[in-house]
Amino acid sequence: MNFIGIIPARYASTRFPAKPLALLGGKPVIERVYEQVYGVFDDVYVATDDERIEAAVKSFGGKVVMTSAAHRSGTDRCAEAYRKVGGEFDVVVNIQGDEPFVQPSQLKTLKACFDDPATQIATLVKPFNATNGLDALENPNSPKVVVGRNGNALYFSRSIIPFLRGKDRQEWLSSHTYYKHIGLYAYRSQVLKEITALPQSPLELAESLEQLRWLENGYVIKVGISDVETIGIDTPQDLARAEKFLQEHFQQL
Repeated sequence: MNFIGIIPARYASTRFPAKPLALLGGKPVIERVYEQVYGVFDDVYVATDDERIEAAVKSFGGKVVMTSAAHRSGTDRCAEAYRKVGGEFDVVVNIQGDEPFVQPSQLKTLKACFDDPATQIATLVKPFNATNGLDALENPNSPKVVVGRNGNALYFSRSIIPFLRGKDRQEWLSSHTYYKHIGLYAYRSQVLKEITALPQSPLELAESLEQLRWLENGYVIKVGISDVETIGIDTPQDLARAEKFLQEHFQQL
């Protein structure tokens, strides 16, 4: 099978405008992401809507494709980028442009989900643990996933799922394995075309999670499990945390 990695990166952001170009350890965030992804897949492109990001990617020797500024999600941007790039790939992998610490091991786990020919879409989760604390579990910006015995996602929610009846909330993390969603997706190329043609669904609108549209329409999402901790960058405060994380854990980057 052949895989193409696409990194959606838009300039406009309510909480952190121009974050793909923000410097992390002396390099733009988007360059950090590209370096982590390059070599894992058969080809890699950044998909952007802004000429400044396009110029930055070209300056470090990366491949880039311009896409519409009207896309509502990274999945939609990936679909347009894949059409423009051309070529025939079995699987399109969507790597968020604000995840500079994504690890090759995580991307390989995602790829391995397609060893099962029935896999249509794949994503990753990471177990919460007691050291994360209840605040992390309750954070609505960190979606939770319930996974079936067959390794497929049953549901995603910003609420804590499942609810442990008869247990004090302080005991939940020690009584059950909760899974945090890691926002990496991979789609068979035909499935990507299909899901981006679907209208938004009631569950998606309720939780503001696009993957619920796919589940609601009968698509199967295979889940890979990772123990790697990463830091996504949504705000300038996140960038400061990422700078510290880089110095402490990834000085070689």
